[in-house]
Amino acid sequence: MTASEPLLEVENLQISLAVERGRLNAVRGISFHVAAKESVCIVGESGCGKSLTALALMGLLTRSATCTADRLRYDGQDLLALQKSQQAAFRGRDIAMIFQDPMTSLNPTLTIERQLCEAAIRRGLAREEARRRAVSLLDRTGIARAETRISQYPHQFSGGQRQRVMIAMALMERPKLLIADEPTTALDVTIQAQILNLIQELRREMGLALLLITHDLGVVAGIADRVCVMYAGRIVEQGAVTDVFARPLHPYTRGLLGAIPVPGVTQPGAELSAIPGRVPELIGEVSGCAFQPRCPVAMASCTLSPPPMRKARSGSRSECILDPEVERVQP
Repeated sequence: MTASEPLLEVENLQISLAVERGRLNAVRGISFHVAAKESVCIVGESGCGKSLTALALMGLLTRSATCTADRLRYDGQDLLALQKSQQAAFRGRDIAMIFQDPMTSLNPTLTIERQLCEAAIRRGLAREEARRRAVSLLDRTGIARAETRISQYPHQFSGGQRQRVMIAMALMERPKLLIADEPTTALDVTIQAQILNLIQELRREMGLALLLITHDLGVVAGIADRVCVMYAGRIVEQGAVTDVFARPLHPYTRGLLGAIPVPGVTQPGAELSAIPGRVPELIGEVSGCAFQPRCPVAMASCTLSPPPMRKARSGSRSECILDPEVERVQP
């Protein structure tokens, strides 16, 4: 990888799944990149294709899924060209992933030590060195008495502690890119903040690139360099997080930001704004803009053809028929 090339390149990624009524076009031609040591967030409602995108990068899609892309490269390597055995060797060593629910990701019948060390030992790391590394990572992620607790089982850890174990596991083989798929969904608000702060600290310490998947735009500001807003299998807006928060271009992004309570502004008990409707089913082709049925500024032309990609002076991009340089009325 040269200095000018991104660590991860995704161009025109498409993922469809076989369902009873045909093919579900879950991811419909998205493009983005992640530079070395950069933090990028993909945000959007449940069902928009965020997690499938992460699974595609890890080579973990189900057999019913069809995945194509014009380019899907990590550190110059074509991920789509990898055989199954090569994908297994690639996972953890180069790209690692933290999943949503640590209890379903950890094997309840195996000790934490075995689960942290197994892959590294299989790839040639001495057992003693693997254990030392695992204890060090558990300690760094905030597990007290790591030397003792590494011999325990997942049920002996709280939810927040299990997520810390998952973070340690993801870092065991020192990857360059860490994917975190809704890593705080199953945790209470206080623990959520601790886990996000920990991920950010470790990313900076270890020089990692981070791809964070979330449905909560509120967590993005403190952790991301850039944000990709995803809706109905498309990235409808992307740009520097400061630009997207200061002047969102797409009506969907504006709706997401409007649903976030603002400290000192939103009154206790006040009803938050919400985007009406729901993410559409994506069986078959989508004509026009998929957000049009829920959009407060939709026009007749929005139903006729896919919206163009427009670029603002800030560098942000938006898939919307509206001119990004024209100040629009808040919905």
